[in-house]
Amino acid sequence: MNNRQPTLLVTGGAGFIGSNFITYFLNKYPEQQLINFDKLTYAGLTNNLNEVENLDTYHFIKGDIADEKAVNEVFTSFDILGVINFAAESHVDRSIQNPKAFIETNVLGTNVLLQAARNTWEKQGVLTNRRFHQISTDEIYGSLGATGKFHEYTLYDPRNPYSASKAGANLLVKSFGHTYGMDVVISSSSNNFGPKQHSEKLIPTIISKALELKPIPIYGDGKHIRDWLYVMDHCRALELIFHHGKTLETYNIGGGNERTNVELAMEVCEILDLLKPEIKSEVAIESFKDLITFTVDRQGHDRRYAVDDTKLRQTLGWKPDITFKSGLYQTVDWYAEQWNNITL
Repeated sequence: MNNRQPTLLVTGGAGFIGSNFITYFLNKYPEQQLINFDKLTYAGLTNNLNEVENLDTYHFIKGDIADEKAVNEVFTSFDILGVINFAAESHVDRSIQNPKAFIETNVLGTNVLLQAARNTWEKQGVLTNRRFHQISTDEIYGSLGATGKFHEYTLYDPRNPYSASKAGANLLVKSFGHTYGMDVVISSSSNNFGPKQHSEKLIPTIISKALELKPIPIYGDGKHIRDWLYVMDHCRALELIFHHGKTLETYNIGGGNERTNVELAMEVCEILDLLKPEIKSEVAIESFKDLITFTVDRQGHDRRYAVDDTKLRQTLGWKPDITFKSGLYQTVDWYAEQWNNITL
């Protein structure tokens, strides 16, 4: 890799959304140099980047965004043209058990990145020409009632340590834009789904428990509602926002696919009934749906999320390409194939 060639810094690129984004981005821009800076926690896997790991334009550095020395070394060693910050602790249940780790990575780590970017770009005289893109979540807005959607101007109202840490990080990013004149932009998406998602997340959990013929755990009454966005549609939106979004703006990204958790579990099970009928026959159940079990609700469990992404659609011309039905089938099929590889 040419250290003097402008290079995009992607943090947390070994995770679910980050790895899908890097693959998408390098396929679209094969000449663009890109560094993936990732701590490789439980949620980050280098195998997620198998498609790009041998490219001359791709470079992996293992590191923690909260490590000032490591982050500054990246900025002094390479000509960083922009930052896309995926790096974050993101599992709500883990944040309830250990909030400190989320504050350290999501807030302090974001601050380290911002400081390194600002200091370097200021010295180079390019502060207003290099972009810092913060990847956020709709969970920062809190919980909705039965109607309405979150808008970019909705006040932050986080209900758990994870969403609070992401809200804090967003405010830091905006402050660097207002105070120092940095070119910053924020995107907040609804729940993502697709290949490479960590096994603790809802859809992979439903699939793995079903294939193991174990109870499929659904919190509370199962009527908590989420809006689902296929990960590659999210990646396309992120590329548009990074290149064409207006500085200091926030863009919501939604899928327009609201489902209760139990409805989602039922749809996943219906696909598994088609893909893996031989497994359910082992215990003589009519459908994997028979494994759905309701458990004690999560603490501070937000009832409903849904974002209004009119701004993104109208100003940047984005819309999802993948229907929910098609994306869900592709996702379940991918995990079922992984299951085959493990059990062979």
